[in-house]
Amino acid sequence: MNLPNLALSRGTVDRTTERRTDIAWLDKTWTDPRTRVLVVHHGKANVRFDPGESYLPGGRHGSARLELIEPADAPDGTRFLLGQDADGTAYYGVSAALGDNSKTRAMSLREIGAILDSRDAGLFTHAVALANWHDTHTHCPRCGTPTIPEPSGDSTRCPKDGTEHFPRTDPAVIMLVTDADDRCLLGRGAAWAERRYSILAGFVDPGESAEQAVEREVREETGIAVHEIEYLASQPWPIPRSLMLGFRAKAVNGAEPKVDGTELAEAFWISREDLISGLRNRELGIAAPVSIARHIIEYWYGAELPY
Repeated sequence: MNLPNLALSRGTVDRTTERRTDIAWLDKTWTDPRTRVLVVHHGKANVRFDPGESYLPGGRHGSARLELIEPADAPDGTRFLLGQDADGTAYYGVSAALGDNSKTRAMSLREIGAILDSRDAGLFTHAVALANWHDTHTHCPRCGTPTIPEPSGDSTRCPKDGTEHFPRTDPAVIMLVTDADDRCLLGRGAAWAERRYSILAGFVDPGESAEQAVEREVREETGIAVHEIEYLASQPWPIPRSLMLGFRAKAVNGAEPKVDGTELAEAFWISREDLISGLRNRELGIAAPVSIARHIIEYWYGAELPY
């Protein structure tokens, strides 16, 4: 099944992959005043709010919009094509310092991703992913020579040995584990704040399938064996470069979770009644609406959580 309305899986702009090697088109659109540019810096972009509106942490809806500027106003920095919409408007991203503007607020995907409309959520997610990669992969991994971005910014090339290099995406699994009583398994990372909980997650190892990663991660972190592993949905998480693969699985037996305190500080089974009571009384908190974790928990709960 697919989980609806995943915040960072939305988008309305065609990525126009066929244009990435069309130098004439890239040059033309970059000088077109109709083109819009999103500037990102360390995972943040400038966001505008309608008069009278303000940001509410964890909110789902609002009147927030990315600040998109003309190419002529864009700062110097690494440039990359984001795509083109149905009316012919081209979109680019630039990794550079954000300009000062009293009418905007610099915000991250984690803060604002769930509030933006589908176009802006898709643009921001795409831009952050490419900017993070360009900012951290500046040299050829084979010979150490500084690489040069290709005109569309979707890859780089080493001027010394001619090798091409493409953005890296790290697959990670995130899973809803339930027991015979249909209780959900929640955990708290050892580095997390008190009373902050989520479902379990972990990176896929080399040479491992996603389903194998689900079984291994749950067993390693809690000692619980799972089966009947089913895929739910995926969401990009470019903080810095992951693709979250959502699954559900069932515990083999009624064992209680055991943690080693290294990766998880706590883990426990929770019923729907205890979850809503804990949220209402602020005895626990779960992932924000921008994350796939929140949507998977709500899928199990059966409705949007009000807290």
